[in-house]
Amino acid sequence: MAATKTRNYGPKLAPHQIILGPLVTEKGTHQSTHKNHNAYAFQVNLWATKPEIKKAVEELFSVRVKGVRTQLRLGKKRRYRFRYGKLSNWKKAIVKLHPDDKIEFF
Repeated sequence: MAATKTRNYGPKLAPHQIILGPLVTEKGTHQSTHKNHNAYAFQVNLWATKPEIKKAVEELFSVRVKGVRTQLRLGKKRRYRFRYGKLSNWKKAIVKLHPDDKIEFF
């Protein structure tokens, strides 16, 4: 059995603080409705780890999670009048569920 890695930064997060919201995109909708994928995309807290994301999804939606993949998305550069700025970085999690489970958002 692998040892779980604990983080030594940031506060302890509750499940509703880890999952910020679902990402409803064309690709994400295809992954969630296709029977072979059964994966859902979420925007998550930057401090959240994979085991924390797995536990939060299982608690909030009462499903069984098979795996979690994460991506750190860099903020886009934007122009504000005569100056250039940058949007905040954010973290994306793709959660693969057990074939019998499903999440209904709408």
